[in-house]
Amino acid sequence: MTTTLPDASGATLTVDLGAIRENYRALRRRLGRTICAGVVKADAYGLGADRVAPVLAAEGCRHFFVAHLEEGVALRPHVPEAAEVFVLHGPMPGCEETALAHNLIPVLNSLEQVEGWTALARRRGRALPAVLQLDTGMSRMGLSPAELDRIAAEPQRLDGIELRLVMSHLACAERQDHPANGTQRLRFDVARRRLPQAPAALANSSGVFLGPDYHYDLARPGAALYGLAPVAGAPNPLRPVVRLQARVVQIRDIEAGDGVGYGLTFRADGPRRIATVAAGYADGLPRSLSNAGIAHLGDTALPIVGAVSMDSLGIDISALPEGALRPGAMVELIGPHRSVDDVAADAGTIGYEILTRLGRRYRREYRDALPAGPLPNTLVLEGVPS
Repeated sequence: MTTTLPDASGATLTVDLGAIRENYRALRRRLGRTICAGVVKADAYGLGADRVAPVLAAEGCRHFFVAHLEEGVALRPHVPEAAEVFVLHGPMPGCEETALAHNLIPVLNSLEQVEGWTALARRRGRALPAVLQLDTGMSRMGLSPAELDRIAAEPQRLDGIELRLVMSHLACAERQDHPANGTQRLRFDVARRRLPQAPAALANSSGVFLGPDYHYDLARPGAALYGLAPVAGAPNPLRPVVRLQARVVQIRDIEAGDGVGYGLTFRADGPRRIATVAAGYADGLPRSLSNAGIAHLGDTALPIVGAVSMDSLGIDISALPEGALRPGAMVELIGPHRSVDDVAADAGTIGYEILTRLGRRYRREYRDALPAGPLPNTLVLEGVPS
């Protein structure tokens, strides 16, 4: 006899793969003939690269970006063989052979990485594909101006590299009026002219919305695929992707002066009903949501009160009718009433951090998933540049 166990999870994270599909289509329409890649680093921003990448591949995505070599190795079985997987951090010293063995294309960020990759090309006796990243003002990743000067003066340093792409990264693209955007674009154009001719990429998610001057040959949206707002202060044109609901563990009545949570940072100003909810900072809900965040039951806002704990948080449910919420019921922490960006604003951070921190303890539900089965090795695409 088969026994069906009850759902004992403390919280459920629902990922709408159909919304990711629609967001990719919307970005591709905005980009026109520019190739729309998919950034699936950090396990597709915490949502599961093994589930997200096949959806993007089915939409015609042939270019995927990860941060670490290990991420690229893990991603390879989930994308078509013909797809290109780029590793943003490039190979660590001594790991070049691993990148090549798994058909991964490194983004080379320094002369040391260039030298490591060209040395491998000499050992193999053939040119190897790679991307060059240029630092145009973010002072984070990419060849510095001094390193670019050396390559321009000694172009043989690139011997053995099949240059697939020259790229840089925008620091302030979500603020469309920020002068750094134009400055970086001009620096990028000047720097590219000092290198062998190759396709170019500058736009991240927010860069896509800066307009065609920033699109070049390939754009690399990540956060926008997952529903985060790409333009600061503007309505979000993208579909939300995640919903987080957590269970009520218990409900108690408290009186004026009673405290809630570690440090007793909340004191009731009168009789209150407090629900303890089974999600906390170990599940990716920042402690800075203490006395700042909001849950919902239907349209009713339920403020988070007291400190967010490792495994739980408290909400004030006094606004609900008696008996409207019972142990085991779900309240919404992220969803139609409170977006990821809203939660980030409550916590004093950005949507990227909230999304990528959502924990592995949640019961995960994927909607609109592709049927199980192997992916085709090649994709036949009409009207989509490859």
